[in-house]
Amino acid sequence: MPFGAKTVDRKDNRESLKAALGRQPLVAAVDLGASKVSCFIMKPDGVRRADRTLTATGVGYVQSRGIRGGSIVNLDEASDAIAQAVERAENVAGVNVQGVTVAVAGGQLASHRIAGRVSLGAKPIADHDLVRAIHAALAQVKIPDRRAAHILPIAWRVDGQSGVRDPRAMFGRSLAVELLVVSISEAAFQTLGACVERAHLQFEGVVAAPFVSALAALEEDEMDLGAVCIDMGGGSTSAAVFTAGSLVHVETLPVGGQHVTADIARGLSTSLAGAERIKTLHGSAIASANEDREMIEAPPRGDDPGAGPVIAPRSLLKGIIAPRVEETLELLRDRLKASGAPVEPGAGIVLTGGASQLAGVREVAVRVFDRPVRLGRPRRVPHLADAASGPAFCAAAGVLHRAAFGPREAVSANAMTGARIRRESLDPRANPVAKAAAWLRENL
Repeated sequence: MPFGAKTVDRKDNRESLKAALGRQPLVAAVDLGASKVSCFIMKPDGVRRADRTLTATGVGYVQSRGIRGGSIVNLDEASDAIAQAVERAENVAGVNVQGVTVAVAGGQLASHRIAGRVSLGAKPIADHDLVRAIHAALAQVKIPDRRAAHILPIAWRVDGQSGVRDPRAMFGRSLAVELLVVSISEAAFQTLGACVERAHLQFEGVVAAPFVSALAALEEDEMDLGAVCIDMGGGSTSAAVFTAGSLVHVETLPVGGQHVTADIARGLSTSLAGAERIKTLHGSAIASANEDREMIEAPPRGDDPGAGPVIAPRSLLKGIIAPRVEETLELLRDRLKASGAPVEPGAGIVLTGGASQLAGVREVAVRVFDRPVRLGRPRRVPHLADAASGPAFCAAAGVLHRAAFGPREAVSANAMTGARIRRESLDPRANPVAKAAAWLRENL
């Protein structure tokens, strides 16, 4: 049966199941990357709160198509890749997925820190006071042509006293809150929603890939003491900065592992497929013993049957890879400095994403950032198969972690995503701040 016909049948089955049973209480995460599209499915009984572990009952992934540099460039190809990845995960889990939450590192991700302050009366601080403070902060948001993806409280202050985790029942004259707003281009958001819907799925929201990758890879004490999670994907390199247990900044660069592959293809006059294979088998960003005498062989570019293979010393490969990796990390370091992000002096670096697995990347990161660096993997998802348990799958696992354990947000994802249905331009003043009460009930 052609894939398209099967997709239509699946749509009909979904609609009948939805009508008969209502929306299934599943969590489905799609990591839409430039190299691969992956899907993780979690059932309600997959959450173990006693030890804060998860079970992904279905995992599926396919080679990415229609994505370049973190952006969708072909809607049909990208939607087919999403549908295939979800279908593979559904077959493993034995369920039908109605909607998905999508993790992306493109779409011109940006973050803004804002603050709000309200006066208090003689009564103890109550929920409505917290909602008023959040409302005061959101009233200052001015991000035209952009869509808020996350609105996260960073810190509360009572009469200037910082470090307050739960100000309720406290007394004071003023209450202040600092929020982080992570936004995505409105055009990219609309395109992403159309892509998911074309795959016959409901678009349940978008999340920043570096943020959810950090939720999957960082330990609690790393977030509290300060850490920077660098997600190195195929089309982009992004970072999430944590301080005192909260996300405080998101940064992204449109440069990733595919750019290294393109550099190799140009430098060795080989095809992109041949360059990717050489990078995987022999690539390294640091020098190795006997690399001048060790020769590598690459297929020639084009289809000339008389052309012989390209033969070059392995040192030439390192000379192509190392400058690109070092330049990318230096650009990210300089962007973080220029942003004024509060990176703790002792904050460590955790690398995630498929491009972080290239030999020598960790050593280059240590030299560029002058900080301890480790490779991150999805933690607290102990039953993942080896093929899906590496750094490349942190974003998909992190979406499940966020759904199970938070952090809860000041404005719900449903409220921010629902505005898309009305096809209206983003108006920050129209944010449904009353949804903040839901966050307060669940998180404080």
